[in-house]
Order: sequence, then structure tokens, then C-alpha cells
Amino acid sequence: MWGVIKSVLAAFFGVQNERQRKHDFEHGKPGAFILVGLLMGAVFVVVIATLAIYLAG
Repeated sequence: MWGVIKSVLAAFFGVQNERQRKHDFEHGKPGAFILVGLLMGAVFVVVIATLAIYLAG
């Protein structure tokens, strides 16, 4: 699971290397990447919204 999280984080920041991307597509389960991606996306939105509310007042 840690490998999926690392790969999703690398993809979010745009630093995923070609070797790791190929490995993910050949050996990874799509459902795991989709689930982790959705969860990390939701966490990102909540963090940004919370930060915006805090800074606005």
C-alpha cells in the first residue's frame, strides 16, 4: 500500500519517473490507485479550504 501512496503522491507533484510509471501500470491494481487518488484529492481540497477559511478571517 505504501508503494501506491508514493506513486500517487509522485503523480500529484508531477515527478513520477518513467520506470515507476511502467511498473505501476504493469503490476498495480487500478482500484487501489483510484481509491488512494480520490482520498488524497479529498484531503487536498479539505486542507486548502481550511487554510482559506483560516486566512480569510
